[in-house]
Amino acid sequence: MTPQFDTDLRTRLVRVYGHVQGVGYRQACINEATARGITGWVRNRMDGSVEAVLQGHAEELERICDWLVDGAHAALVDRLEVQELSPPVARFDEFKLAATV
Repeated sequence: MTPQFDTDLRTRLVRVYGHVQGVGYRQACINEATARGITGWVRNRMDGSVEAVLQGHAEELERICDWLVDGAHAALVDRLEVQELSPPVARFDEFKLAATV
C-alpha cells in the first residue's frame, strides 16, 4: 500500500511572547486548534514564552496565528515569531499539551 501525503499540509513553529503564562493561554490554544482541525502541540518555555508546533492547511494556520495574537482574552501578546518548517515533518494526529522546556 502506498502512503498518501497531503501536499497542502503545512507545519509552523510559533513562539509567543508577552504575558502568556498563568492565564490559561495553552488550554485556550488547545481548544482553538482542536476546533479548527489543527494538530501539533503547545508548551510553556522557561523564559516565559509559549511555543507551539501547528500543522494544518495554510488558510487555517493563518487564522490561528491571528488568534494567537488577539484571541486569548486574558493574555497580553507582545510579539509572535513564526517559522515555516520544511518537509519532512512528522504528522501529528491531535493537538496536545507538551512538557515545559
